[in-house]
Amino acid sequence: MTTQADQARTTKRWALRLDLFEEGDVTKVHAVLDTGDKTLESRTTAQRSPHDAPVPEIGDEFAAGRALIDLGHRLLRAGTTDAAANDPSVHG
Repeated sequence: MTTQADQARTTKRWALRLDLFEEGDVTKVHAVLDTGDKTLESRTTAQRSPHDAPVPEIGDEFAAGRALIDLGHRLLRAGTTDAAANDPSVHG
C-alpha cells in the first residue's frame, strides 16, 4: 500500500564541477553547480603570499572554498528571487 508520504518523497541529484587552474602563485577556480533546473557559476582566485611556502594544495583549498561560498550566496539569492516570484501576495 502506497501512502501519501511515500508519494511525496523525491530524490534529486545536483552536479558540482570545480576546475582548478594553477598559474604561478595564483590558483583560479571555475565552479559550476547544475541543479537540473538552473546552472550557477562562480570564478574565484587565491594568491600565495610571498611569505608562505609554495604549497599548491593550500591555494586549491582557498580558491575552491571561496568558489563554494560564492555559489552558496548565489544559490540563496536565486531561492529568494524564486520565492518572491511565487508569492501570491506580491502579485495580487
